[in-house]
Amino acid sequence: MDCSVEFGRWKAQCLGKADLSRKGSVDEDVIELVQFLNSRDQFFTTSSCAGRILILDGSANGFEVQKQNCCWLLVTHKPCKKDDVIAALKKSIGDAVLKFEPFVLHVQCRQLQDAQILHSAAIDSGFRNSGITVGKRGKTMLAVRSTHSLEVPLSHKGKLMVTEEYISFLLNIANKKMEENKKRIERFFNCLQHALERETVTNSHLKIKEENNPPYTRKKKRNLEKACAKCITEENKEPEHDDDAACISVNIFPEGY
Repeated sequence: MDCSVEFGRWKAQCLGKADLSRKGSVDEDVIELVQFLNSRDQFFTTSSCAGRILILDGSANGFEVQKQNCCWLLVTHKPCKKDDVIAALKKSIGDAVLKFEPFVLHVQCRQLQDAQILHSAAIDSGFRNSGITVGKRGKTMLAVRSTHSLEVPLSHKGKLMVTEEYISFLLNIANKKMEENKKRIERFFNCLQHALERETVTNSHLKIKEENNPPYTRKKKRNLEKACAKCITEENKEPEHDDDAACISVNIFPEGY
């Protein structure tokens, strides 16, 4: 089957499914971005979260809190108030954890070159843990991620282990992270729009040159292919290990990643 036809089939199937997320709809702060991507022929989104502050109450038998096996005491995609956290913690019977989770977005792309445009925009906007994966069937996925997170335990076996003053301190940090997260989303959207506009102009110029001078265009295409290959090689180099380092990869994974 032609790649573009199969991509169109995947896109129709994905966008035609019901939203099975806990919220059941796209978050307000990323609706415009998601709609923009889905309106383009070369992209469609498979999942997204604008960023959130939450309190999870997990098992008191261990330190790990797994979302699928715990109680969600509080979830908000907006700045959080101390009174809301205190009220949520009163319901805790296990190990409650305060978390801030930054914006995350998964986009399936028609071609690797399309994913690289999104990847560059994401990195330039502060989402330095973003990466590209390519499946055996040719599914090219771009994940927009960052390390701009926070996770702090607050209670053990239902007993609050910190003071209200410390909770206020944590919320101040979490709310600032939420504000920065929103700015990064806006930067990403703007960078992406400008990048796609430049691509459209470049493609138009290439088309004109191809019509007027076919040999030149074939040489230009070969140069573009070499540039893409060089980009992939560089992205596979081991990143430096520091808190703000980029984690960029182009990996081949079996289907079902």
